[in-house]
Amino acid sequence: MISSRGDWLDAAAEAMAKAFGAIDEVSETMDFDFTHYYDEAMGSPLYRRFVSFAKPMPPDTLAEAKLRTNDIEAAFPRRPGGAVARPVNLDIGYVERSKLVLASMKNFSHRVYLGRGVYAEVTMQYHAGRWQPLPWTFPDYASGRYDAFLLAVRDRLDTPAEREARS
Repeated sequence: MISSRGDWLDAAAEAMAKAFGAIDEVSETMDFDFTHYYDEAMGSPLYRRFVSFAKPMPPDTLAEAKLRTNDIEAAFPRRPGGAVARPVNLDIGYVERSKLVLASMKNFSHRVYLGRGVYAEVTMQYHAGRWQPLPWTFPDYASGRYDAFLLAVRDRLDTPAEREARS
């Protein structure tokens, strides 16, 4: 989630919990300062926060999930204090043991069409014990700033025996 206000991040997390179920991991709120692409529509400074859900989503629901987050985003201008053109940006995706996949409404050479205007991309891969960027990975993801959160989500996918073996 990206926004210029912490209360909008809180409200977006609540709305997504209603749509996708209980939230089980929440990242710290971090500066979103690798690009100014969103400043005109969203204000500045911008902040990013990640959430994950207790129930993993099946990969084949990614397109529908992206459309639901678009609906959540669209509801924000009608909220009190929603004076900016785009109060929140919600980029839904999923973590598997080997990769992070994000949904987008924008096509590009490395994205695969899922239907209904939604595309998917492998944004990061987990290899050799760490999250690794790909040639198209956004600079903020490539920086390593989000790796701790992504690792915590990935680790939840392990069985208790796998977690014990790593200890």
